[in-house]
Amino acid sequence: MADDFMLDLAELRNIRNIAKRPRVVSLISSEIRKLEKVICLTLAEEAGSTVTSQTQTPSPTLTPTPTPISTAKMVSNPAVNYLTLGSFSWEQDNDKVKIYVSLEGVDQEKMEVVFKPMSVDVKFHDVQGKNYRCAIPKLNKEIVPEKCKVVVKPTRVIITVPKASKGNWLDLHFKEDKLKPNVDKGGDPMAGIMDLMKNMYEEGDDEMKKTIAKAWTDARSGKAADPLKEYR
Repeated sequence: MADDFMLDLAELRNIRNIAKRPRVVSLISSEIRKLEKVICLTLAEEAGSTVTSQTQTPSPTLTPTPTPISTAKMVSNPAVNYLTLGSFSWEQDNDKVKIYVSLEGVDQEKMEVVFKPMSVDVKFHDVQGKNYRCAIPKLNKEIVPEKCKVVVKPTRVIITVPKASKGNWLDLHFKEDKLKPNVDKGGDPMAGIMDLMKNMYEEGDDEMKKTIAKAWTDARSGKAADPLKEYR
C-alpha cells in the first residue's frame, strides 16, 4: 500500500512542476502534504508491526557482509600516489557529455584511461613531476565506453562520453532517490522503512517532523490510528 502512495506522491509532484496558476499549485501542494502525512503514518505502522514481530519471534543474528565502496581516491597501485582532481566543469547535449579538466603539461602518451558503462577513471602521470586522477565512480546514467575519447589541449583536457540513451542528465554524478526505500532482503527487514522515514524527517518542515515523531511513537505503543481513513 505504501508503494502505491509513493507513486501517487511522485505523480502529484510532477503535476505541480508543470502547473502555472497559483491556485492550482496551492491545491496540489496541499494534497501533497496530506499524502506525505499518510505515507509517514503507514510506514510507521509497518515499522511498528515489524518491531513487534521481531520481539515475539527472535531470529538468529546475521553478520552483515561489508560492502566495498568505490571512491575517486582509491587507486589500484599503492606504489603510485595521485592527487585527486575533484574540481572540473561539464556540459551536455542530447547525445553526449563533455567533462573539462583544467590541467597544464599533460602528455597524452602518459595517460591511463578506463571507461565503463557507469564510471570514468582518467589518470595523468608525470605532469610537472606529479600524478593526477579524475574519477567519477558512478555516473548519473549509462554511457558507451567504446565511443568515449579524450582530447589534450595546452591548458585543459576534454573528456567526451556518449550517452547510452538520449536525454537530459540532472547531474553528472548518480544520486539515489531518497524517497525510494533501500531494502536489503538479506538484512534487517525494517531498514528500508527506517531510512525512508529518516530522509522524510530530515527534509520535512516542523509540522512534518512532529507528524513523523508522533506516528512512530504511536506505532511503537500500539496506538496508531488508521492512516488510510481519509482515502477510504
